Amino acid sequence: MSKHNVDLLERHRETLDGAIAAIHGRHHHTPFPESPSRSVYGEDAAARGRAAFEAHLGRDFPLEGPGDRGRVTTERSPYGVRLDVSYPRADVDALLTASETALHEWRRVPLPVRTGVALEILARLNRRSFEMGHAVQHTSGQSFVMAFQAGGPHAQDRGLEAVAHAHDMIERSTGEATWVKPRRRGEPITMAKRFTARSRGVGLVIGCATFPTWNSYPALFADLVTGNTVIVKPHPGAVLPLAITVAVARDVLREQGLNPDVVLLAAEEHDDRIAGVLALRPEVRVVDFTGSTEFGDWLEANARQAFVSTEKAGVNTVVVDSTDAYRAMLANLAHAMSLYSGQMCTTPQNVYVPTGGVPTDEGHKSADTFAADLAGAVAELAADPARRVGVLGALVDARVRDRVDGATDLGRVLLASTAPEHPEFPEALVRTPAVIGLDADRREVYGREHFGPISFVITTADTARSLHLMRETIIERGAITAAVYSTDEDVVESAEEAALDAGVNLSINLTQDVFVNQSAAFSDYHGSGANPAATSSLTDPRFVAGRFDLVQSRRHV
Repeated sequence: MSKHNVDLLERHRETLDGAIAAIHGRHHHTPFPESPSRSVYGEDAAARGRAAFEAHLGRDFPLEGPGDRGRVTTERSPYGVRLDVSYPRADVDALLTASETALHEWRRVPLPVRTGVALEILARLNRRSFEMGHAVQHTSGQSFVMAFQAGGPHAQDRGLEAVAHAHDMIERSTGEATWVKPRRRGEPITMAKRFTARSRGVGLVIGCATFPTWNSYPALFADLVTGNTVIVKPHPGAVLPLAITVAVARDVLREQGLNPDVVLLAAEEHDDRIAGVLALRPEVRVVDFTGSTEFGDWLEANARQAFVSTEKAGVNTVVVDSTDAYRAMLANLAHAMSLYSGQMCTTPQNVYVPTGGVPTDEGHKSADTFAADLAGAVAELAADPARRVGVLGALVDARVRDRVDGATDLGRVLLASTAPEHPEFPEALVRTPAVIGLDADRREVYGREHFGPISFVITTADTARSLHLMRETIIERGAITAAVYSTDEDVVESAEEAALDAGVNLSINLTQDVFVNQSAAFSDYHGSGANPAATSSLTDPRFVAGRFDLVQSRRHV
């Protein structure tokens, strides 16, 4: 490798050192500002980013790749904007051949060079955050500010977190050592040992439609630093954000004199279904997937040759026992239930409340009053046009629309969904949240995920029964998040025990500007990997360690 390659890491040394310190300390950290502010990103950054996004529309995306099966155009903006961006249609055999060829070189590239390449890719992606924000907005349906943050700096944080874990883990586990064993007679036995990290092979990253970069970057960057090549298979409805990412990665690799086929894009028609084909190929040794339970379960059962990491559907739960901040609790829950129209894997769906009601700082609230007040808080948020635009965004596709439109058949309607017009995009697919009341015996309804802006207020015999149902439904169907509200430390302790038993991360008494949906990079583990919703937490040690093996050699000195 040239000195220029090694200098790439030194250019970003401060970024890497800060990230490694953060994963050890689990404190707040980000080198990528989340505010789409002119003072942060430059006076003309917003205009340049929008122009860069618009320059993609109606054109062939400038990305070469192995094989030639024509072009695909599959995206439709949830806001009604015509995208018409076309991409090279993936050829499975050509992609795998190219990725394996690149692998032979990439896995032998020294760790500092691989890490430097990954850090340079992230730095360039950060400079294109406004462009990425528009790309994520018009493929996922997020509002622009959310798309800028989640698709740009927050996704970059998660990618950097993966880089830090991978670099730190390999650096601490590899290298050379002298081993000396004393003997009672004669000289000690002395051996020289060398420990080397060996990458698994070709990695397959299967993207989702709702968070195309946030959910893909941990796998993409963990694969790169651990020495695996990567085939990025975007959801047909959200190709542009990952096409931009792949293009940036290939530019950096090429500039460093490395094979750009280390990172490849696998775009497809809606009915090509190449993810399942790629996942079973023996060349593919790492598979990452975010999406439906059915396909995630299929991958886990069938991609036996690979390390498989999945994030699937779940039933996120809130247990309400008591509170000393009633209005703040309602506002926090309403925001969490409404954010991105409930299309987050962390959105609370089931809210359990005792039939006997809830003690609060405003006096005792009956179960019916609580349910009405929570529905009222959601309605108040959705009624404010400015807040509605920023919080709800748009529905990712018609299936979510049909689901929320049919929510009135599920139980007692506490709040019906409406279809307000978006002030900027008249064709946007917008629905306000529906809140449905249920009794605890309606488990066939609330015991499964209803993806989208649908939440249930479920009356139970008491808080103990609420915690029991939380535990059982999560063990059975999985969850990424759970929450409890209580002023009783014994109840909080019982909730922590139930969450530990179910294997779900728990938030307690959230009333400020932190919501159960949110996961802080470098500090929070996104998911636990301990229940059916996910096989590992993003960027936890298992998530990274499964991407490489340790091989040693030893000799007498």
